[in-house]
Amino acid sequence: MLDEKKLNEIEKKYDELTEKLADPKVLGDQKKYQEFAKTHAELSQLAMKIRDFKKINNDINEAKEMIKEEKDPEMEHFLNNELHRLEKEKAVLEEELKEMLVAKDPNDEKSIIMEIRAGTGGEEASLFGADLFRMYSKYAESQGWETQILSSSPSDMGGFKEIILEVNGKGAYSRLKFESGVHRVQRVPVTESSGRIHTSAATVAVLPEAEEVEVEINQNDLRIDIFRSSGPGGQSVNTTDSAVRITHVSTGMVVSCQEERSQLQNKERALKILRARLYEQLQIEQQQELAEARRMQVGSGDRSERIRTYNFPQGRVTDHRINLTLHNLSSVLEGDINELIEALSAADRAKKLQNVV
Repeated sequence: MLDEKKLNEIEKKYDELTEKLADPKVLGDQKKYQEFAKTHAELSQLAMKIRDFKKINNDINEAKEMIKEEKDPEMEHFLNNELHRLEKEKAVLEEELKEMLVAKDPNDEKSIIMEIRAGTGGEEASLFGADLFRMYSKYAESQGWETQILSSSPSDMGGFKEIILEVNGKGAYSRLKFESGVHRVQRVPVTESSGRIHTSAATVAVLPEAEEVEVEINQNDLRIDIFRSSGPGGQSVNTTDSAVRITHVSTGMVVSCQEERSQLQNKERALKILRARLYEQLQIEQQQELAEARRMQVGSGDRSERIRTYNFPQGRVTDHRINLTLHNLSSVLEGDINELIEALSAADRAKKLQNVV
């Protein structure tokens, strides 16, 4: 059974938004109007479906009452057939509503900022970070998405201590949001002469790209430092002071960018990363207020949580959140991660659906 109270609340919210969009005060506030219009559009189809569902419920109740009072066998037979048709139609509508009521993440259609950082394991962890970067880049390419490195800190052996990239493509967040967490690798490091298997780790954070209208950054809250770009080992990349470090004073967040030769481009990239991080922080605060919603997720998405192990000697990948093991490590590292993504999405969807009924 669907939660009738929840259906009424959604319909009421839709009606309230309809009224607000006609309010002259709202019409005069472009930011507020866009915010209300977006939510109104998202709820429109669902509100119409709820009304269809309520109408068919009323029709069923009326048909049942008419059958009780009907004395003519022929008319009673007709009404029973009509009731049967209505109940079949209601069952279809109910399933459609369940699908629509599964809480859709408002960020699902967005592009993302992905941050990959070497964890425990020294140089081997940095090399694994480079493997993950390549895996996600290959996957993005297979989806027709564009990737751009926003910031990177290479290691001496060609890995990455940290790399931040932008993945531009509709639905990137919906496909990659469950990749946030600790990724563990078990293999013989290239630096290990005795051939012993080591365990190293890298963390991945997937942040929905925030638009300026979603996160306002007060320029007075920013401290911007300019310095000379440098590459691996400290050598100068160029002779101009083009690298930018932005400190968000109120939160203490610091973002540095030196990939571009232009100071302006580096500043724009740094602001893009900062905006995504502030948006993520805002979401975390909201999620903490909605503990029930957090319990519905597949894993907590916490970066300290070990989510997946890549075991090279056995050629397997295990996702610990859904107890799924695949024996195709080489193809996974080439970007073939659809099976993992589909399984995680299905598990998340199933948990959310349980909460709807």
